[in-house]
Amino acid sequence: MLTDDGKHLYVSWDEYHLLIERLALKVHASGWEFDQILCLARGGMRPGDVLSRVFDKPLGIMSTSSYRAEAGTIQGRLDIAKYITMPKGELAGRVLLVDDLADSGVTLKAVVERLRGMPAIQELRSAVIWTKSVSTYTPDYYVELLTTSPWIHQPFEDYDSLRPDALAKKFAI
Repeated sequence: MLTDDGKHLYVSWDEYHLLIERLALKVHASGWEFDQILCLARGGMRPGDVLSRVFDKPLGIMSTSSYRAEAGTIQGRLDIAKYITMPKGELAGRVLLVDDLADSGVTLKAVVERLRGMPAIQELRSAVIWTKSVSTYTPDYYVELLTTSPWIHQPFEDYDSLRPDALAKKFAI
């Protein structure tokens, strides 16, 4: 649910899963055939996992990080992992790059540029749930264009501040 001032978007688990399913349908409707999925950790892991299952394609993981301060609200230096984790072989052929959102576009643009420099990748397309209007990079596939560029409150963020002792109290352990 988008707040009246357009500054915050709150997403429930049900909404989140429906958005991932809509993303899968957009990719499918395009008719593009791909060989592998590469998700960006951490935000792209859940959508990447679902798409990997729906399309029955191997899932690779690349770690990236750019949010470092003020509970992740202030963008700092972009870190891109040197290595990609693949279940078998190397990242090659036609690759679908998956993340949760194109926020500023800095991360996706940098990763796309790096991947396009890899000779084994024949074709690369990107897919996200949300694209903000302020993004400098527009993915090939996205479900929602957010014109007010709100802060997105995703359902799993509750775990960012949940520690084992609080979890144990929840279950009275």
